[in-house]
Amino acid sequence: MRMGIDLGGTKIEAAILDDDGVIRARRRVPTPRSYEQILGSLLQLVRALEREAGPVRSIGVGTPGGRSPRTGLIQSAENTALQGQPFDRDLERVLGVPIRLANDALCFALSEAKDGAGAGAHVVFGVIIGTGTGGAIVVDGQSLPGGRALGCEWGHNPLARPTPREAVASCTCGRKGCIEAFLSGPGLARDHAEATGVMLPAEVIATRALEGDIAATATMERYFDRMARALATVINLLVPDVIVLGGGVSRIGTLYAQVPARWGRWVVADTVETRLIENRHGDASGVRGAASLWP
Repeated sequence: MRMGIDLGGTKIEAAILDDDGVIRARRRVPTPRSYEQILGSLLQLVRALEREAGPVRSIGVGTPGGRSPRTGLIQSAENTALQGQPFDRDLERVLGVPIRLANDALCFALSEAKDGAGAGAHVVFGVIIGTGTGGAIVVDGQSLPGGRALGCEWGHNPLARPTPREAVASCTCGRKGCIEAFLSGPGLARDHAEATGVMLPAEVIATRALEGDIAATATMERYFDRMARALATVINLLVPDVIVLGGGVSRIGTLYAQVPARWGRWVVADTVETRLIENRHGDASGVRGAASLWP
């Protein structure tokens, strides 16, 4: 049996899968604030699952950012305590077993491309929009070279066609105008707060927009436009068969009609055949993809 771990900014999820890909045990805990607490929480989580379903022969972990090939330290994970840490080495020491580490967006994309919403598609672009924002490319069920390092940082590219205000918006990575600054859950909430003076969670804003709230509707219109611009760049570059959304913000159902209705303005081709679809495996996609890092 294999274990997959999905380590996010707000939660850690782990699951044990058998050789047929069936989840035999699964648990979720909040992500601790400190690095040492994260390591301790992972040790407790792994041992609890093994007591429930039996020992595992391999562990794959999806994390924000990725391991620098130069220093071996985690980078582009500013939303978590992993930033600048030798996470894979420390986790192997704590758990006593070899692990494989990959960007969380890549793990999500692998899961959805293999037997999820993107199954059967030639090119799948997987997007996670939650605490942060990331994207990954899977071609014929395989990640592109480099994807296990830092080949998935779509969210830290500049937002396409920025307004003057968008171009100077601060991102957690320290740069200005990044896609993540607008498309992440906190980015959506912050945009609404700047316009209204009221801080609300992303899902509440989306619900209020459906109920006819004028301010929430305006916030969502800006969000749809920004996502359309960001994904139009992906379509111009890759022409993916499908773009699959995951993460907490992906549960906003209006995205799947409103964003494709807008991205044609920014796509060079006169016809867009790319489909924007919701994930099939839900919160389990991350752990399923992480487990698949081992054969």
